[in-house]
Amino acid sequence: MNGDTLYSIGELARRTGLTVKTVRFYSDTGIVTPTDRTPAGYRRYTAEAAARLELVRTLRELGLDLPTIRRIVDRELSLPEVAAAHAEAVAARLRVLRLRHALLTAVAERGLTPEETDLMHQLARLSEDERRRLVDEFLDAVLGGLGTDPVLAGARRSMTPELPDDPGAEQTRAWAEWAELSRDPDFRAAVRQTAEDFAADRARAGAPGPRRDFVAAVRDLAAPAVAAGVDPASSAADPVVAALAADYARGCGRPDDTGLRRRLLLRLESVNDPRRERHLRLLAVINGWPVQEGPAPALTWAAEAVRTRLQP
Repeated sequence: MNGDTLYSIGELARRTGLTVKTVRFYSDTGIVTPTDRTPAGYRRYTAEAAARLELVRTLRELGLDLPTIRRIVDRELSLPEVAAAHAEAVAARLRVLRLRHALLTAVAERGLTPEETDLMHQLARLSEDERRRLVDEFLDAVLGGLGTDPVLAGARRSMTPELPDDPGAEQTRAWAEWAELSRDPDFRAAVRQTAEDFAADRARAGAPGPRRDFVAAVRDLAAPAVAAGVDPASSAADPVVAALAADYARGCGRPDDTGLRRRLLLRLESVNDPRRERHLRLLAVINGWPVQEGPAPALTWAAEAVRTRLQP
C-alpha cells in the first residue's frame, strides 16, 4: 500500500487481517480516521491508516488496553516505556501462574486437605522478608545456642533455603513444602536432637578440627557394601562396621567399645528419618543444587549391622 491510493473499510480489513466490524470500531473511536469520503458518504483510508491499524493489532495482541494504545499511536506515550511496564506486569502474572501451578500440583500429588492447601498457599505467598524470618526462626530453633563450632556454622549455611527472585514451579512447590515441614514441631525436635548429639560428641572429643558430616561419612563407608549386596549380619560386614566405629570414635574422642557402639547405633537411628532426607531433597531443589541419592539405604544397612553385633 503506497502512493495516494485510498481504501474502503472492507479493503482495509482484508489488508490488515482485522474484521470490518473491528476497523469500523477503531474508526468510530478515533484511533484511525478516514482521509476522505465518497459522494455516498463511505469512508476512505490511506496506507498510513493501514500501518496504524497493524500497530494497534500488534499492541492489542500484547495485551495493552485501548486508551494506552491510542496514546502510543498518537505519540503521547513512549512505546519502549509502555512495553517495559507491561513486560513487568506480564512477568508478575507469570509468577502468579507458576505459583498456582505449583500449589495445584502439590495438592494433587500429596492429596492435601483444604486446610493443608490453604496453609501451603499462605507459605508460598510469603514476602522475601517473611521467608527470611521463617528460615532464621527454624535455624535458630534447631541450631541456636550450641556454640560457635565451625562445623555447625557450615551446617547452618547448608540448611538455608535461598529461593531465587524468579523461581520455577518446582522450586516454588519445594519452598512451600519446606516451609510447612520446618514448622513441624516433631521434625524440629528431631533435627535439634541430632544437632545436640553432634555438639556433645564434639565437646567430648575436645573440639577437634573440622571433619566431614556424620551422615556423609556413614554413606561413604557403607554405600559400597549396600551396592555389593553384603548382608549386614555376615562376617563380610565386619570390616565396614569396624571402620564406622573407628570413624565415630575419632570424632567423639572415645575408644571403640560397646558403649560407643551403642551410641553409634542411636545416632544412626536418629538421623535415618525420612523427613530429614525429604528436607535435604527440598533444599537441593530450592537452591538449584544437584539432587543426589539419599543416604537412607546406607544408614539402614549400617544401623542393622551395628545392631546385630550388639545383640547377645
